Parts: sequence; C-alpha cells; structure tokens
Amino acid sequence: MKRKPIILGAALAVLGALMLPATSLAAGALTVTDADALSTQFQLNTLWILLAAVLVLFMQAGFAFLEIGFSRGKNSGTIVAKILTNMGIAAIVYFAVGYSFAYSDGNWFIGGLDNLFLKDIAGVNQAAADGTFAAVNEEGIGYSGWADWLFQYAFCAVSLAIVWGTTLERIKFGVYIIFGVLFASVIYPPVSHWVWGGWLGADLGVQDFAGSSVVHLTGATAGLAATLLLGARKGKYVDGKARAIPGHNMPLFGLACFILLIGWFGFNPGSQLSADPRIAEIGVVTLLGGLGGVLGALITGYIIMKTIDIGMVGNGLIAGLVAITAPSGYVLAWAAIPIGLVGGVVVVLGVFMFEKLRVDDPVGALSAHGLAGIWGTLSCGIFTAGGLAELNGVGEAGLFYGGGLSQLGVQFVAVGVTFAYVFAASMIVFAVIKATYGLRVSEAEEDAGLDISEHGMYGYPEQFIPASELVGPGLPGTPSHASSVLAEPPTSGAPAGAQA
Repeated sequence: MKRKPIILGAALAVLGALMLPATSLAAGALTVTDADALSTQFQLNTLWILLAAVLVLFMQAGFAFLEIGFSRGKNSGTIVAKILTNMGIAAIVYFAVGYSFAYSDGNWFIGGLDNLFLKDIAGVNQAAADGTFAAVNEEGIGYSGWADWLFQYAFCAVSLAIVWGTTLERIKFGVYIIFGVLFASVIYPPVSHWVWGGWLGADLGVQDFAGSSVVHLTGATAGLAATLLLGARKGKYVDGKARAIPGHNMPLFGLACFILLIGWFGFNPGSQLSADPRIAEIGVVTLLGGLGGVLGALITGYIIMKTIDIGMVGNGLIAGLVAITAPSGYVLAWAAIPIGLVGGVVVVLGVFMFEKLRVDDPVGALSAHGLAGIWGTLSCGIFTAGGLAELNGVGEAGLFYGGGLSQLGVQFVAVGVTFAYVFAASMIVFAVIKATYGLRVSEAEEDAGLDISEHGMYGYPEQFIPASELVGPGLPGTPSHASSVLAEPPTSGAPAGAQA
C-alpha cells in the first residue's frame, strides 16, 4: 500500500513549510498600537467581514450534511473526515501561498510573493500609510487584513468542497489531500486573481460580485475532471441505462439546504466588504434568487417526472443561490427572481443531461454549481443595472438596460477562460495522481463502503456490525469483521450499488 507514505510525506512537507516564515513574521509583524486611531467605520467593516466569514465557514456543515444525505449509509462517516481535512489543507496552503498568489501584486497570471505566510498583513491602519496591509476604499476607510484573509480563505474552502460532490462513494481519501494542496495554491488563486482585481475584472470589466464563476464554476469544473477520470459508481449504469442510487437521508439533505441558505447571507452581502447599508439590499436579492430557484426546479421537475422530487427542489435552492451570486451586487431586486428561476430550470435539465452522458454526479454539483454558475455569470450581461455597475466601478449595463451585447460578451470570456484553465489544470493533476497514487478504491472496498475500507469504522455501526460485537468495550483497532467484509464480495441478492 503506497497511500500512507505519500500522505505522511505530504503532511511533513506542509509542517516543514510552516516553520520557514516564523523568523520573518516575528521580525516584520506590526500591531495597531492606538485603537482610537481607527475610525468607527473601519471597526464596523472589520466586524462585518469577520461575521460574514464565519457564515461562509458554516456552509461547510451544509456541504457535509448534503453529501451525507445523498450518500448510502456505508459511505456516510468518511465525509466528516473529508470535510475537516479539506478545511485544514486549504487553510494551511492558503495561509502559506494561496492568498498571496491571489491578491498580491504580481503579473497577469498570478499574484506575487508579498503576502506569503500573511507577511505584512498583521498591522493595519485606515490609510495603510505605513505600508502595512489594509484594503482601502475611496474615502480611505478600509478593514483589517486579517478579516480579509479569513473571508477569502472561506471562499477558497467552499470552492474546494464543491469539487468532491461528484466523487462520492468511490475515491481514495488521500486524493483529497494531494489535490487540495494544489487547488488552494495554483488552481483557485489565479482565477480569483484574474477576476477580482486582475485583467478579467479590472481591464475587461468582468462582473462577478461574489463568485458564480470564481468559486462555483471553478469547483464544479475541477469536479468534472475528477469524475471523468474516476468513472461511475458500481451499479450506476446497468445494461447501458442509468439507475437511481438513492441517498440514505433526505432530512439531512434538507438541513443542509437551510444551512447553505443562511451561509449565503455571508457569501453575497459579505462581498460588499464593508458595513454598508447595501448589504441589506444584497441580502434581499440573494433570498429572492435562491427561492426563485426552488420554484424553477419544482416546476421543471414536475413537468418531466410527474412528481415533486425532494433532491431536485433542494438543488433548485442551491442553483438559484449560485446563479444570483455573480449578479447579487449588480442587479435590482426584481431581476433576482428570473435569474433564480432559470437557475432552477437549469439544474434539473443538467442533472438529466449529465446522466445521459454517463457522468456520475451523486449530488448534482455539476449542474447546481457548474451550469448554474455559468448562467449566473452570463446573467450579469443581461440584467446588470447601469447605476450599480458604475457604483461598483466594474463593467457596464446589461442588455436589458440598454448596454448592448458588450457586457454579455465579456461575461462569456470569463466563463470560457475559467473553465479552460481549471479543467486543463485539474485534468493534469488528477491524471498524475491516477497514474501514481491512484484515484479509485478497489471494487471490494467500494462494495464494503468507504467508512470501513478507508477508516476501519462505520458511520452507523449498529446498522452493519453484528449485535454481539456491539456489546461491551470490544477490542482496540479495526473491528474483527472488517477483514472478512473487505475480502468477500456481498452475498445478498441486492444488485451492486444498491442502497445499504
């Protein structure tokens, strides 16, 4: 087994890298010595961004419950470890290099080295006159660089979480670690560098207020590369036809939807990056877009399936929220409704499209985050109000407000560039991983479930372990039945891939 040495080596490399900046940080870090010198607005901005970051971080609980709900019981526990591991990998890498590559001055492709290991962001003041890091608006009032890092890290972690929804129930755990390091350093940061301050945003005028393309399309595109190389779950396609593999807990999926909805009030209003009264308006736009997506998915799903599918309705909410993410700071409230409605339609049609293409996506991430992310980005070219484009200082009015096709064309460029770069980079990384470490667990491990094969325990032990082994303290280590479970294929009459 090559997994343990590779994973251990990666962990030691990260630990060693963390030791490098200790001396420079100790020597170069500055602190604010006079709190009274900071304006009330500066402090309110910092507080709001910190709160928004916490809301976005809370979305990780939503992703966990969503994936657990859509998985079979034998693959539920692994998701807890995966979510926490990915948050840890993203935090360390984004702390070390990712943030600097995204937001420091560099070249057209990637940021520079000025903020490696958060160098020069410890001390802040209103105008950054002493050279320390602070984002500053036109009035010279900004916010703490620490708050900014936390907020931007939360976005990176969300994008990375989106990648793995397509890979459930069949991917090796170590892949999360290897790919996570590269995603948080050289895949996600360049895209955010281009759109939020770089050549796509500052020069071409691409409008993406909170990340329909930067965050959601990026994550979904990497997920597409992963699932194409992984292949479908065992039993998903029988005699050339797709069959449903139901998740084991729709109430958990419902809870996930509510958590993600709440988190989005940090995602979109937080992207205002100030405690401005506009955050309330952006919150209303966000809500209308998300709930419009619910109705769009409900109606479309009922027309196609003649029933109200729980998963489709929930994914309609997510697709509506993803769609309204890019235009949330550029459109008036009324426009959020059609944007969300179309997002809900897109996610249902997308789920059926990918299924016919034999692309196995257990949670619908390719549709809810990828296709809806594309639509949300393009919708700016249609619905952006000229006054809001001027207020944000990016791009121009959309087609509906007399802006012509130019803004829509710019939005198409953003979608194309984002997809091309992320897909190519992710395919290369996943192909190398597949050729060396391997992407997919063995057939026996997939049959047994990732909980027992990857972690030596079950998410629901009473469902799988004989009652006699559940009584008393038991023996340390892997349960005694684990080896037999992995060694022998299932003997029941249930078809491969059926719900456990």
